[in-house]
Amino acid sequence: MGTIIDRFRLAALVAAGAFALSPFNALAADPTRQEDEGWTMTVAPYLWASGIEGESGLFGFPPQDVDVSFSDVLQHLKFGFMGVSEARNGRFTVSTDIVYARLNADINTPHGILASKIDATVSTFMGTALAGYSLYYEDGTNFDVMAGARLWSVDNRFEFHGGAIDGTSVNDGDTWVDPVIGAKFKANVGNGIYLAGWGLVGGFGVGSKSMWDVMGGAGYQFSEKTSMFVGYRAVHDKYSHDGFVNKVTQQGPMLGFTYKFSMAQ
Repeated sequence: MGTIIDRFRLAALVAAGAFALSPFNALAADPTRQEDEGWTMTVAPYLWASGIEGESGLFGFPPQDVDVSFSDVLQHLKFGFMGVSEARNGRFTVSTDIVYARLNADINTPHGILASKIDATVSTFMGTALAGYSLYYEDGTNFDVMAGARLWSVDNRFEFHGGAIDGTSVNDGDTWVDPVIGAKFKANVGNGIYLAGWGLVGGFGVGSKSMWDVMGGAGYQFSEKTSMFVGYRAVHDKYSHDGFVNKVTQQGPMLGFTYKFSMAQ
């Protein structure tokens, strides 16, 4: 039974690496922007190739050490979506990010007494909404403060086939919300190149006990409407409730492409 539970944990832990988000305009530089440009919208699909380390636990069992590479996550990924949008009007911004991933793993049990095979399905969702204001906003450079919330949701489902518990299924997971505050910057360095980064903290015991999120990188503006961004990002979350434990750090390179358009009538 212990071996089966260990495999439950492995299938669930692989899902954590699919969590990713980038809810800020660091993915969308515009060195020619003006204070009176009106509302503009930026949309950006992206990839965060993150691995994960830490502790995770299901069904009230003691948390287990986690060390999952991005290639492990990719092997089990069945569907995923990562996308960010931002509306900006001068110094004011409103941004959202949605990340959804579904992973499947077929687990063969060693003896087949309780079950000969386990189908594990792990669904993860992370959504972020932030409002921001630029304390500095000149010449293609801005420094913004922001506040908002981050919604996390994890659902682990295990279906048993064969053996004594054939046809049964179990679920475990949780949903929680973290308040988030932080700052971000973006600086045009010339020739279409810009630098960007952010730092966030959150949770404060409301959802997670603690959470932080840091990123830094560089981008290139192909045109007034399109750009790309490459960087490196690390996110830590410490959450536990009613036997579900998520105390992990995710980190890895990220790549995003952006498209900007005016919302003026």
